[in-house]
Amino acid sequence: MSTKIPVTVLTGFLGSGKTTLLNRILTERHGMRIAVIENEFGEVGVDDALVIDAEEEIFEMNNGCICCTVRGDLIRILGNLVRRRDRFDHIVIETTGLADPAPVAQTFFVDEEMKNELALDAIVTLVDARHIHAHLDDVKAEGVENEAVEQIAFADRIIINKTDLVTEAELEEVERRVRSINGMAEILTSRYAEIELDRVLAVGAFDLARALEVDPGFLDDGEHLHDQTVTSVGIDLPGEVHVEKINDWLGWLLSEKGTDIFRMKGVLAVKGDDRRFVFQGVHMLFDGRPDRAWRPDEARSNRMIFIGRNLDRAAIDERFRACLA
Repeated sequence: MSTKIPVTVLTGFLGSGKTTLLNRILTERHGMRIAVIENEFGEVGVDDALVIDAEEEIFEMNNGCICCTVRGDLIRILGNLVRRRDRFDHIVIETTGLADPAPVAQTFFVDEEMKNELALDAIVTLVDARHIHAHLDDVKAEGVENEAVEQIAFADRIIINKTDLVTEAELEEVERRVRSINGMAEILTSRYAEIELDRVLAVGAFDLARALEVDPGFLDDGEHLHDQTVTSVGIDLPGEVHVEKINDWLGWLLSEKGTDIFRMKGVLAVKGDDRRFVFQGVHMLFDGRPDRAWRPDEARSNRMIFIGRNLDRAAIDERFRACLA
């Protein structure tokens, strides 16, 4: 029996439901103690506020993309976890939605300590059934990877999520498209990332030989080029917002910028409400609701991130500041 610590890499394009699945992993009774490593794209970290409170150890990296600029941070954190292995049974790495999973997986085969102590259990990719076609068809500059394609191609398990947002015929077309990219992975379907966790955790599904078939240079430490037209706008401001003004601001954002926003998420402090207001969105789709109460020792503040193309940082920031009480 292997004594290596199993590692699950959780990936998928922006807005596919990775954090939702991660929250399920952290709350369901599966008998495993799990350490989590999160990676965000953008200057303001929001995921740590959206992941539920849990006893598991959670590490956040938001100063770059895990597949390139912060791989050294990943190796450092994994090394620290190895030295505390008696405190957990499994590691889950949630990548940014713009990450190529191949260099992350490569870490477990080219770094000697990682290779000896850790075992890549599976690459689990979530797919947004409503928006995946647009991302797969996105035309990139020469030499720039299409991350949505790479995430599907390297997956051992593929979860087609948000099936409630498409018709049966549309779902069949998504499955056909996914299967044309990766004919080997097991495909699951879900709403709100509701799946049996034993289908994605401790499954021993990663196959190095198949990874080398997908990319013969998998074990080579090459350069990975991201789409430089995709940027992020982060806001992190103390204080409270007027509910009427914030509703108007969100309405403007969705109508004027919705098609260019791949992903938005945040936590707001609404004047007159002792609960956090949490919102998430993908393109024109938006979901917001009151969350848990602000803690007595917690400063009421507003943290959010927007990722997409042609984002006007000044306009987004200026209009939001006008909502502050």
